Amino acid sequence: MVFAKLVPEEEPIAPVDTHAETRMVRTSIPAADALIGVHHPVLSHGFVALVDYMGDDKAIVQAARVSYGQGTKSTRSDRALIRYLMRHHHTTPFEMVEFKFLVRLPIYVARQWVRHRTVSLNEISYRYSIAPDEYEVPRPESIRAQSQKNRQGRSTEPMDPKVVEQYRQQVEAICDDAYAKYEGFLGLGVARELARIVLPVGFYTEWYWKINLHNLFHFLKLRLDDHAQEEIREYSRVIARIARTVAPVAFEAFEDFDLGAQSFSRSEQEALAHILSGLEEQEACLKAGLPLTREDGKLMTTGEGVEFLDKLTRLRALSQPR
Repeated sequence: MVFAKLVPEEEPIAPVDTHAETRMVRTSIPAADALIGVHHPVLSHGFVALVDYMGDDKAIVQAARVSYGQGTKSTRSDRALIRYLMRHHHTTPFEMVEFKFLVRLPIYVARQWVRHRTVSLNEISYRYSIAPDEYEVPRPESIRAQSQKNRQGRSTEPMDPKVVEQYRQQVEAICDDAYAKYEGFLGLGVARELARIVLPVGFYTEWYWKINLHNLFHFLKLRLDDHAQEEIREYSRVIARIARTVAPVAFEAFEDFDLGAQSFSRSEQEALAHILSGLEEQEACLKAGLPLTREDGKLMTTGEGVEFLDKLTRLRALSQPR
């Protein structure tokens, strides 16, 4: 029995250009093209490489101006339009720019990274591939105690050098032993998908990661923040430099209106109004319902009131000479 083809074959489409004056040309940015395939080292064995990109600042403007249609009396300059879009959270035009990266990173960093779901991602599988003998031992200056303020992160104070060295030595010993057992299991004929379970999260993985500029800005907003884990901040800084190369005007707007901006809740605005009228900060927080003390009377180290005062501290720092 012969089945008809679902899509019948046709003659190739002749490249007749009937709209030469409006023909699309693929964006090419020499500085960005020079970055394609370049491995930017991160941590001990990691890297970020730009595989490809699509679009630039002009693509954002082009998408935004589609909505103008005919009869528009005036249009904004490209930079002003991009800044308007960012300032008023008109995000769709930023989705017209895309990036594809190749990233090698420790598994414990990857498990934070993968929380960003509005991407296309394909990770190497150690069911099929042999895991490389590469793992991350944090630098001595990166090893610190648990923060008492940021409950999910490290403090800023250095640790006892003896503790630091003990930690590093034991991490290395554990990873070496785990990899030796992994290789031993493979030698015994154990399936790769089972042998891999002994490898700690300090070992490296690798993936292709494709994301549009709007979602990349969201990623950078969270992962460049001081509260993010140090290791993922290192990767984020490299990605930020690449994004700036492709869309510098959009990145400038992102820095001005999002990355470097501070938002104030309704209660915080009320507290600001009380401070501007002459009240002390703690009294203003109390009137606005921003708690600063616990039930036992001790000062809080986290919470809305503490975060509000931190914002004021950062604002005051802007007036200090640099």
